[in-house]
Amino acid sequence: MKSDRIWFQIGLKGLENRMYFPLHCHTHFSLLEGLSKPEQIVQRIKSLGLQGAAITDLGNISGSVAFVRAMKKNGLKPILGCELYICKEDASIKNKENSKLNHLVVLAKNLEGWQQLIKITSESNKPEFFYKKPRLSLEQLSKLCNGSLISFSGHLGSDLSESVFGENSSLAYDATSYEQAESLVDENWLENTKSLALKHQEMFGEGNFYLEIQLIDKDTTPAQAVVAKALRWISKQTSIPCVATPDAYYPTSEDAEDQRVLLCSLLETTLPTIKKKMSSGESVPLSTFFKSNKYHIPSFEEMKTVHTEEEINNTLKIAEQCEEYNILREPILPPFECELGPDEHLRQLCRDGWREKIKDIVPKEKHEEYSERVKHELKVLQGAGLSSYFLIVRDIVNYVRDSGWLPGPGRGSAAGCLVSYLVDITSIDPIKYSLIFERFYNAGRNTGGRVSMPDIDIDVPVSKRDDIIDFIKNSYGLDKVGQMITFQTMMGRGAIKDVLRAYGGISFNEMNMITQHIPDKATVAEDLQEMMEETGESSVIRWALENKPDELRDWCYIDEEGNMQGRLSKRFEQAIRLEGTKRAQSKHAAGVVISPSPLNEICPMVLDTKAKQMLGGLEMQDMEDIGMIKFDVLGIAMLDKIMGVRDILETGDIK
Repeated sequence: MKSDRIWFQIGLKGLENRMYFPLHCHTHFSLLEGLSKPEQIVQRIKSLGLQGAAITDLGNISGSVAFVRAMKKNGLKPILGCELYICKEDASIKNKENSKLNHLVVLAKNLEGWQQLIKITSESNKPEFFYKKPRLSLEQLSKLCNGSLISFSGHLGSDLSESVFGENSSLAYDATSYEQAESLVDENWLENTKSLALKHQEMFGEGNFYLEIQLIDKDTTPAQAVVAKALRWISKQTSIPCVATPDAYYPTSEDAEDQRVLLCSLLETTLPTIKKKMSSGESVPLSTFFKSNKYHIPSFEEMKTVHTEEEINNTLKIAEQCEEYNILREPILPPFECELGPDEHLRQLCRDGWREKIKDIVPKEKHEEYSERVKHELKVLQGAGLSSYFLIVRDIVNYVRDSGWLPGPGRGSAAGCLVSYLVDITSIDPIKYSLIFERFYNAGRNTGGRVSMPDIDIDVPVSKRDDIIDFIKNSYGLDKVGQMITFQTMMGRGAIKDVLRAYGGISFNEMNMITQHIPDKATVAEDLQEMMEETGESSVIRWALENKPDELRDWCYIDEEGNMQGRLSKRFEQAIRLEGTKRAQSKHAAGVVISPSPLNEICPMVLDTKAKQMLGGLEMQDMEDIGMIKFDVLGIAMLDKIMGVRDILETGDIK
C-alpha cells in the first residue's frame, strides 16, 4: 500500500505454550472442493492435541450431524457453522450483475444459533433466491440474525477482503508479490472497509463479529498479507477484534494432491491442462489450490509463526463463546390421531386381523403359536413406542389399495413381522414361511436409552409414487412431510476413473478395460463389511486387487509385503483414498420424512434444482439421528406392469 498510509505492527510473542481452535474447516460436503471426511478431521485434531474444530461448509450445513457424531464420539468439541454465499443486491434479483458472490462465515453460539443456521440456509435455498448457489444479501441475512451467531470476515473472497481491493480484487488475488498486491488496493479502502466492518458488527451484535486474519498461505498468495494488514488497522480504528483462521479443505498438507483431483472433476479439466495454463499466465479458477498445499488444518506451531497472540487467543475465546449443545435426539414419532390411542388401536387392528386371517384359516393346533408370537411382537414394538409408526405405514398402504393400485406384498425382513401381516401392511404369513421376527426387529437394538426405528419398505407403483407422497403430505402436514437428499460418492470404478481423467494420458478404452474388473459396491457388500470389521476401512478397489489380481496386474498389484506395485499403482492408491468422498447431491430415491413439527425448524431445507422442490437437507441416517422418522416409499415398475395386465384382463384396457 502507499507509503503515506498509516499502519501498525503487532509483534508475535508469548505463544509458546498455548493452543488454538481451528474455526474455518470444510468437509467433503463442500462438494468437489472439500476433501475432509468428518472422521479425518477428528484424526487430525487429535494428532495436533487441539480441543475441537468448527465446520464451515460452502452454502450448506448438511454435514453437521455426521460431524457432531464423529467429534463427540472422540471427546472433541464441535462448532457448527456455514460459509454463506452473499450477493450484492436482494437475492430475488437474478441477473449477471447480481451473480457475483462473496463468502461470509457464521457459527452457531448455542442451540438457538443452530436453529438460526437452519433458517438461514433454508431461506437461501428458496427457489426465488437460489441462483447457481444458495444465497442471500447482507440485508436479507440481517433480518435472520438474533444475537445467537458469531461471524467473521476477511479471507480472500469475503466481502471485507473485496472492499480492500475494490474492482481490482481478482487481479490482487493473482498477484505474485506483496508489492504488486499492495499496488492494487482501492483508494477508498479505509472508508469502505471500516463502514462494512461496522455494518457487520451491528448485524451480529457487539462481541459477535470478528475481523478474520488468514495468513497461512501468504507466501503463495501475497494478497492475504495485504488484507491482513488492512484489517489489523481497521481493528485498531473500530475495536473490532481480529481472529486467526486457517481455510482448511483437507486434513494435512500431503492431502492437497487428492483435493486437486476433486477440483479437476469440478472444473471438468485435467492437471496437465491446468499446469499448462498457469505456466502461460492464463487465469485458472481456484488456482490457489493448485499452487499451494497450505489449505490444511495447520498445527499451533504453524499458526503462531504468522499470527499475533491476540488473534490466536481469540480463536479460544470464540470456542468458549460457543456453548456445548446436542443436536442429536431420540426419534420423535408424529402422533397418529385415533380415538382409542395408538397402542390400543394397533391391538384392535391385530384382533380384527386375527379374525380375518387366523381364526378360521390356520389350524387350531397352531393358534397358540400365533397367539404367543403376536403377544411377543406387540410387547417389543409397543415397549419401544412404535405403535404410531405401524399405523402410519398401514395408513399409506391402505391409501394405495383404496385407490385401486397394488402395494408390494412385503419386502425383506419386514415380512417376518406378524403384526404387519395382521394389520394389512404385508400380505405374507411369517409363521407359515418360518420367517423370524428378530431379523426384522428386536429389543436388543435399543441400547443406551436410544430407540432404533424399524425399516418397512413400502413398494408402490412407480407411476403413482408422487400421488402417494402428496397423500402423505396432505394427511400429515404439507410443512411436516418432505423427501430428502442423498449424496453420490466416489466409489470403485468412479473413483479410479476420476483419478485417471485428472492426470490424463489414459485412453477411454483403457479406462474401461481397468474398470470392468472392479465390481459394483452392492455385489461385494458383505465382503466390504468384513473388511471394515477387520481393518477399520473398506475399499471396492482394494477388494478387486485382492480378489482379481491377475486381471489387474498390468496396471496394479499388491506385493507380498502388502504394498501396491505396477504402472498405475500411485493412481490406484489415490483412488482408494478418495473412495467415499461426496461428489454430488441428488434426491433420495425412496425416503420420505414425517415430522411432528415443521421440517424447516428441525433440518435445513435445500433446493432440488431438477424438480424445483425443497428437500430435507440431511442424509437418511442423519435425519434419523436428529429424531426424524423416515419412511421408504419405493416406486416399483413391475407393480405398474402387473396392474396393467390386471386392467386388461378385467376391462380390456389399461387405466
